[in-house]
Amino acid sequence: MAYLIGSIPFGLVFARARGIDIRRQGSGNIGATNVARVTGRGWGLLTLVTDLLKGLLPVIGCRYAISGSPDLYFWIACTGLCAVLGHCYSIFLALHGGKGVATATGVFLAICPKAVGLATVIFVLVVKKWSYVSLGSLTASVLMPILIYLFCPIPAIEFMSLGITIVIWIRHKDNIKRLIRAEERGWKKV
Repeated sequence: MAYLIGSIPFGLVFARARGIDIRRQGSGNIGATNVARVTGRGWGLLTLVTDLLKGLLPVIGCRYAISGSPDLYFWIACTGLCAVLGHCYSIFLALHGGKGVATATGVFLAICPKAVGLATVIFVLVVKKWSYVSLGSLTASVLMPILIYLFCPIPAIEFMSLGITIVIWIRHKDNIKRLIRAEERGWKKV
C-alpha cells in the first residue's frame, strides 16, 4: 500500500489540471520544484505538501496498525522505503517518477521530527547560499542518516535512511552532473 500511495504522481495530476504535461516542461520532473517553475509557486507548494503526505501517512498508518509488535520499526522502515520507491519509480508512470525528497521528508517527519527540523534548516541555508534546490536536497539527504543516528538511533530506521539517501542520490544523478559542470538551474532564476 505504501508503494501504491507513493506512486501517485500528484505533480503530474496538478499540472494536467492546468493543461500542462509537466514531464515535457522545465526539467521534465514531476516534483514540486519543477511544478513551481512551470505552473507557479502555489501549485508547487501543493505538490510539495501532497508528496510529503505520501511518506507521512503510510508510516503513521503502519505505526498505528501494528503498534506493540516486536518488529514495529522493521515494518516502519519497510513502509517508509516503499513510499519513497513508489514516488521515484511509480507504477503509474512506467517506473519513472520524482526525486523522492519531499516523500522522504514525510517519512522522516513521522519517525524523527528533530532530524527533519535540522535537515530542513540545513536545506534552507544551502539553497539560500547557492540557490540550488538540488544541492540543498543532496546535502540534507546525505546528512539524514547521521541525524537519525543522533536523534533516533534505531537500527532498522538507520538502515532505511541510508537506503533512502542512496535512492535520492541516484535520482539526482543528472543534477549532480549539471552541478559539476556549473550548468544547474538555480532557484533564483525561476
